[in-house]
Amino acid sequence: MTIVITGIGCVSALGTGVEEHLTAFRNKKDGLGDVTLFRSKLRVPVGEVKKSDSELKNILGINQNRVFSRTALLGMLAAEEAFRDSGISTDNLRVGLISASSVGGMDLTERFFSEYIVDNRKGRLCNVVHHDIGDHTENIAGYLSLGGFRTSVSTACSSASNAVILGARMIEQGKLDAVIVGGADSLCKFTLNGFNSLMILDGSPCRPFDESRSGLNLGEGAGYLVLQSEKTVKDKEVIYCKLAGFANANDAYHQTASSPDGEGAFLAMSNALRKAVLQPSEIDYINAHGTGTDNNDLSESAAIKRLFGEKPPLFSSTKTFTGHTLGASGGLEAVFSVLSIRRRVIYPNLRFLQPITETGLVPVTEMFENQPVGTVLSNSFGFGGNNTTLIFQQYYGLR
Repeated sequence: MTIVITGIGCVSALGTGVEEHLTAFRNKKDGLGDVTLFRSKLRVPVGEVKKSDSELKNILGINQNRVFSRTALLGMLAAEEAFRDSGISTDNLRVGLISASSVGGMDLTERFFSEYIVDNRKGRLCNVVHHDIGDHTENIAGYLSLGGFRTSVSTACSSASNAVILGARMIEQGKLDAVIVGGADSLCKFTLNGFNSLMILDGSPCRPFDESRSGLNLGEGAGYLVLQSEKTVKDKEVIYCKLAGFANANDAYHQTASSPDGEGAFLAMSNALRKAVLQPSEIDYINAHGTGTDNNDLSESAAIKRLFGEKPPLFSSTKTFTGHTLGASGGLEAVFSVLSIRRRVIYPNLRFLQPITETGLVPVTEMFENQPVGTVLSNSFGFGGNNTTLIFQQYYGLR
C-alpha cells in the first residue's frame, strides 16, 4: 500500500505557516532569543513562538475566556493548516488524529502550582485538568470537528515521528483512510530547568555536529502532516510525496544518553531503508536529529558513517533555527523533509565551523535550492534510546 502526504502545517520560533519557515531558512535567520514567556533565572537562548496565548486565540477565533494549554493552541494552529491544506473531508473518509507531546499542559499546571504553594486554598483547578498530554489531542480534535479515532503518543523527542508511524500503520491495516499526525510542545519552566539539571543546555546558540558543541537550545512549536491512502486521493496534484519507509528501534542504553556507537540510530535508519526497499546511496538528504549535545551528535555521526560510509548524503540539523522542540520536533522536521522534496531545497546547519574529531563529518552550511531531492531521511531520537527514522520520497503515481 502506498501512503502519501496531502497536507502539511507548522508553527515554530521561525513563524507561522510553511512560507514563513522557508523565508527564514533562505535568510539563515534563526528564531532563538531570550526567555519571555515566564520568569527564569536562566540566561540561555530558546526558540519561542513569537505570539502570546491571547494572540494565538485571536488567530484561531477562540474566546479569550476559554482555557487551553499553550501546547494545545500551537497544535490547533499547525494541525488546522495541515487539515485545510489537504482538503480532505470527514463526510466520506475515515479520518483520525494522532498527536504527540512531551510537555502537554505543564504550563497551566505551573500557573496553578505557583498559587497553590503559597496558599493551598488557591489555584484554579481548571488549569490542572489540562495537564495530561491527551488533553491537547482532544482539543485539536474538537477544534477541527474530528469525531473519529484519536490518540496521543509520548516517547520524548521521538514522539511525533512515532505518531507518524502509528498513523501509517492504521492506514496499512485498513483502520483509517486518512490521519493527521504530528506533535506539539510548548516551553515551560519544568523542561527548561530539567534540561539545565542534565547540564546539556548551551548558553549560546547551538552548534550541532561542530567540535565545539556544548549543548542544545530548547524550543516550542508544532508540526503536522496528513497521511492518506493513495487510493482515496481523487486529485493526484495535491500529493506532496509519499512516506516510503519508517522504523523504530530502542537501544535502551541509558535513561537520557544515546549509545556511543549509535547502535539504536543505526538500527532505526537501516530498518527504515529496508522497509522502503532502498539502498543507502539512494538517500539525497538527511534531516538529522542533531541536537548540539556532545553525546547525541557523536552517536548520530557514528551511525551515519557506519551506514553510509565516508561520503554520506548531504545532511544538516534544522534545530539550529528552531531550537529543540522536543515532542514536536519529529513533526516539524517531517514537514521540513516534505518541503525539501516539494521545493527542491536543502537546509543549512548554522554556526558549523569544525567537524567532530572522531568522525570528520561536515554538514551543509548553506541553503541549497533547485536541488534534485528525491528521497529524504529524517531522524528523531528520544530519551531512553527510543530512536525513529522516517523516509519520504518523491511521488510518481502508480507504476
